[in-house]
Amino acid sequence: MRRTLPIAFVLATGVAVAVGMQWTPVSTERPYPSIGTIERNDPRLDALVPRDALIERLATGFHWSEGPVWQRDQGQLLFSDVFENVVYRWKDGAGVGPFLRPSGYTGSGPREGEKGSNGLALDREGHLVLCQHGDRRVARLEKDGRFTTLAERYEGQRLNSPNDLVFHSSGDLYFTDPPYGLPKQADDPGRELPFCGVYRLAKDGRLTLLTRELTRPNGIGLSPDEKTLYVAVSDPERPVWMAYSLKPDGTLGPGRVFFDATKLHKEGRKGLPDGLKVDQKGHLFATGPGGVLVFAPDGTHLGTIVTGEATANCAFGDGGSTLYITADKHLCRIHLATRGAGF
Repeated sequence: MRRTLPIAFVLATGVAVAVGMQWTPVSTERPYPSIGTIERNDPRLDALVPRDALIERLATGFHWSEGPVWQRDQGQLLFSDVFENVVYRWKDGAGVGPFLRPSGYTGSGPREGEKGSNGLALDREGHLVLCQHGDRRVARLEKDGRFTTLAERYEGQRLNSPNDLVFHSSGDLYFTDPPYGLPKQADDPGRELPFCGVYRLAKDGRLTLLTRELTRPNGIGLSPDEKTLYVAVSDPERPVWMAYSLKPDGTLGPGRVFFDATKLHKEGRKGLPDGLKVDQKGHLFATGPGGVLVFAPDGTHLGTIVTGEATANCAFGDGGSTLYITADKHLCRIHLATRGAGF
């Protein structure tokens, strides 16, 4: 794929990072073709996903698309290609172009596997914050193109490979740390922590381990009132979404299984519990077996936005009523009748 010359900055490590590269479309078609179907298990889904809603494929040809986040000030979507070590941007009418390279691994030697960024988020100042698999850290992209490490070690030991993240209104950051970014994953000789954690990074820089009991913590999100933390567990032996009450000090109270996807997984549906987002009324849009599963706040499975692919993550964008979906090699969207929390 041909690329144009980037605007380059240099990291403190001496590694060149390209930010804001020019648009180079990747298999973008207009009008956008529709894919997949909508499965409706409960009539309440109609108030969220209109009967005439279509899943539009905006672009294709990626290795594994992940971690979408909407940049309101730019009117564009950013998302990761984890294997290609790139953050792409998409904008209606402009198509897709590389935004940031490298995105997750800034080393000079060869690096196999999921080396790029995964989950992306924006802090209160609008900085892009990335879960960097290859560098095994959570980092902030500064305006001059440098990365600032936010979290890299727990009690002196390197993190596995931070995967997904969500900001609390207080400025605290919650993130998950499975081993997917390590070249040999759980069996990698460079692994230092013998568990997969869920962490809270306080705005003062203190890192707290919230739980080490989940086998593969993955996607993460907060209820609109910020009293519940949701964590997806992408373990094929126990594919569930957990819900934890949040204490006033930001730590976790008791946890419960919000939804068990074992039956769906055993039916052979593509994907496992992965990235998730929450709308203004507390409904979960959670990627998992079959596509994007839509849950009522009480855990009722209302239906599924079936993409036909293993689906990694999603994000609300535009005015809050568009759900962008990263599904394997595709970038998709669907227009909803609800709005994401924070819009």
